[in-house]
Amino acid sequence: MSHALFEPMPLGPLRLPNRMVMSPMTRARSAQPGNVPTAAMARYYAQRAGAGLIVSEATQVSPQGQGYSFTPGIHSPAQIDGWRQVTDSVHTAGGRIFLQLWHVGRMSHASFHDGEPPVAPSALSPDAQVWIVRDGVGALVDCPLPRALRRDEIPGVVEQFRRGAANAIAAGFDGVEIHGANGYLIDQFLRTTSNVREDEYGGSIANRVRFLDEVTRAVAAEVGAQRTGIRLAPYITARNMNCPQIIPAILEAARRLQAIGVAYLHLSEADWDDAPHVPDSFRHELRSIYSGALIVAGRYDRERGERILGQGLADLVAFGRPFIANPDLPQRYAHDWPLAAFDPATLFGGDERGYTTYPTYAG
Repeated sequence: MSHALFEPMPLGPLRLPNRMVMSPMTRARSAQPGNVPTAAMARYYAQRAGAGLIVSEATQVSPQGQGYSFTPGIHSPAQIDGWRQVTDSVHTAGGRIFLQLWHVGRMSHASFHDGEPPVAPSALSPDAQVWIVRDGVGALVDCPLPRALRRDEIPGVVEQFRRGAANAIAAGFDGVEIHGANGYLIDQFLRTTSNVREDEYGGSIANRVRFLDEVTRAVAAEVGAQRTGIRLAPYITARNMNCPQIIPAILEAARRLQAIGVAYLHLSEADWDDAPHVPDSFRHELRSIYSGALIVAGRYDRERGERILGQGLADLVAFGRPFIANPDLPQRYAHDWPLAAFDPATLFGGDERGYTTYPTYAG
């Protein structure tokens, strides 16, 4: 087996010691009230500082951007202070960490918005559920019908992303990743199944890519293009997102991202058993358009990761659940040590069990 996963590479201002990325993964452990990052979160991320790069869990850029209970924010002084203890811990442990900037759009619930519906490009239901804690018990609940953002509200949402990026750098992050994937707000603008607007943000592919372009330019202008990445999900169809025009829209987005000069594009690939296959033809076309770093994520193991790096179709490979149960995942792969399995019952919410309690390999 090759050892491409363990080769160093530059990424913007950083030099990564390996090509293994810790995927952004919602764990719902922030302190309440206020969705504030905690000392336990600092321990959790520092334990995994051996990753070439950590991308934090999705973090809402405003109260309007929240869709799940106990997810952290990056819009209040207390949240910035909480995240600073995370970044300090990761850097002390020798790691590098980007913050993922998140606005969920229609993937939300009225309980987060004083009884009002969540916002979206258009008033179309995602036919999906979000995780909400009520009376101490978490459960999946149906998303309500959202309301369409007014044209005059859109610049304010762009500003939420810009301010979130500025706050992330103030909190000590090495950069930010814009969440444009998995059926959340930016992804909702990209797709005909969630965007039927008749203004300059809907209709043509160029119009549907406009919001992504404006958010990315605002963030890159604030923190630097080389400290900015973006996550996209071309082949994900859940949450009423099965748009027949999404591949040309993603490729047009890649042209815009190339012009802006962002550090990387992170592909969130479908990770369920019967998920659509990502064809090599798409990967090659994306490579021909976008010359920055490409991260791939979605049920990769060491063998698949080495293979796609060897084919030149990715520069970094992100690992999700393996990093939950194996805080020393790079060492385990490097030494062919066995992997531990994660406990799905402790995935969302709760205390430090199933969070900071997974041990490193003891031999």
